[in-house]
Amino acid sequence: MNSPPLPSLLGVFAHPDDESLLAGGVLAQHHAAGARTGVVTATWAPDSRRAPELAAALAVLGAGPPRLLGYGDARNPESASGESRFVDAPLDEAIGRLVTHIRAFRPEIVVTHDALGQLTGHPDHVRTHQITLLAVAAAGLEPLYPEAGAPWQPSALYAATHSETGVGRLGALLERVGKSVLTVPDAYVTTTVDISPWAGVKWSAILAHQGEVARNRPLPGILARLPEAERNQIISTESFTRLTPGPVAGDPSRLLT
Repeated sequence: MNSPPLPSLLGVFAHPDDESLLAGGVLAQHHAAGARTGVVTATWAPDSRRAPELAAALAVLGAGPPRLLGYGDARNPESASGESRFVDAPLDEAIGRLVTHIRAFRPEIVVTHDALGQLTGHPDHVRTHQITLLAVAAAGLEPLYPEAGAPWQPSALYAATHSETGVGRLGALLERVGKSVLTVPDAYVTTTVDISPWAGVKWSAILAHQGEVARNRPLPGILARLPEAERNQIISTESFTRLTPGPVAGDPSRLLT
């Protein structure tokens, strides 16, 4: 008997490289199964230095062209000249921009950051989590943002996350370069995906972010300096928390695995 097709998947992440680090394996898995995949990135402008790297990474993952909200990175003024920082953007405006992408792509599943802001608590990660929750709720309601297209309600929303025991070696590596390590209780993780069959694709997508790979403190650079076996152990598992309650036809928590 043939397995049911995997659902369409839209990632919503704060920065170029978040998509590859946090959900690159799941994006590659869904693409390989013939599902539609895409990524919305909240910060960095289309004419910024990181945009071509994002495009290259998405091409590796099969996730289509960049979909950029165009806001500035909270910690990097060169990211979007003349645009407000994402953390300073009017709430209604930011939600509306993301609703437009959700309604245009019409994903069955949306994946974003967790409420902690992904290990290091970056303010752009936290803001992306908040905006995505609101935009997913608004996207299915016709009276809200009528200019953003026909309503569409995703079936499930997941947060990429790291548990206390699941963070493993990665926690020590981040602490070594002076970064905080914020994890969730193990029970918070509802779905853990072994993406080892797609680890090579995921690593190629991470390497596409060459500017971050060349630096010492960003995670791509940290991973690039590790022995291959240790790196593969770190990147071959992706963990998620399902944020939408109740039964869903086809149960995306099963399909995600």
